[in-house]
Order: sequence, then C-alpha cells, then structure tokens
Amino acid sequence: MFDVAVFGSLFLTLFVIMDPPGITPIFLALTAGRPAKVQRKMALQAVMVAFGVIAVFGLLGQQILDYLHVSVPALMIAGGLLLLLIALDLLTGKTDEPTQTKDVNVALVPLGMPLLAGPGAIVSVILAVQHADGVGGQLSVWSAILAMHVVLWLAMRYSLVIIRVIKDGGVVLVTRLAGMMLSAIAVQQIINGVTQVIQTS
Repeated sequence: MFDVAVFGSLFLTLFVIMDPPGITPIFLALTAGRPAKVQRKMALQAVMVAFGVIAVFGLLGQQILDYLHVSVPALMIAGGLLLLLIALDLLTGKTDEPTQTKDVNVALVPLGMPLLAGPGAIVSVILAVQHADGVGGQLSVWSAILAMHVVLWLAMRYSLVIIRVIKDGGVVLVTRLAGMMLSAIAVQQIINGVTQVIQTS
C-alpha cells in the first residue's frame, strides 16, 4: 500500500537538498547566451541525467560505494571540490567565453551531476530505498524521487522567462550571484565531508 508519510518525508528531504528555487539562478547563469530551444533541451537533459544517477544509486548505491571502496564523506568532498571549480568560473566570468558557452554541455556536468544528483541526494535515496518496507514502501520512495525531478524540470523550464525580463546586464548579475551561492554550497559540502571523516575516525 502507498505510504504517504514515506513519500512526503523523502520529497521534502530531496526538495531541501536539491533546492529547485536555488538551482534556478545557477541554471540561468550556466545556460545564458544559448537559444531558448537549447536551454529548454538542457533543462530536460539535466533532470534526466540527475534522475538516471539517482536511480542507479537507489538500486545499487551501497554496492557501488563498497566495490570502489569509496566512503560517503569522500563522495561529498569530491563533489564539493568540483562545484568549487565551477563556482570560480562563474565568479570570474570565464563562462562568458565562446568555448564554454557553446561546446560544453553544462546540463550533464555540473547541472545533472553533482548539482542536482549530489552526494546529499544520493545518500538520502540510498537510505530511503534500504529502509522502505515492501512494495508499497518502494513505490512511495520512487514516486517521491520522480515527483521531485518533475518539480526540478518545471523550475528550470519556466525560469527561462526571467532571462527575457532581466536582459544581458541582469544575466551577468545573476551569474555572479550564482557563483557566490555555488561556492558557499561547495565549501559547506566539503566541510560536511571533512566533519564526517573526523567523527568516524
């Protein structure tokens, strides 16, 4: 039987971690300068990549981490360092370069992974799948994951209206703001990873 409590708990957890409102300025900054059709396609690609990664870790997460001898804190620190590099690019304006804007598919990295499907979301899903009881519990968990990705797609898809309102000057401002937010997220992720390493050692 479908468990509303499990669905609500995981959906709220993922909402806080994946943060659809917070991802909006970062998405706008990373996709600025591209045609609207391409931006819409990238919003869908980012969500599909995130869902694919989350689904794989939901099904095989613990086995993958055990096989690679990778701890969750190590995953958090690595993700944080990757996000920090991208944040520095946004802050220094390197994303304005033609090679960056046209040739690199930011929908895959960093949007799909590790921004959306980051260590926090992956760990939450692994634990939720492990603790779900029976078919009803599993159905509730996977429904929450799917619903969260629909919300993420809607947030990014309709954030493109903002670009038409704020024009080029606003995009530059959003880019710098996104860089600052992303650097804070990255540093926090690294701190969380290091803290867990210290606590377990």
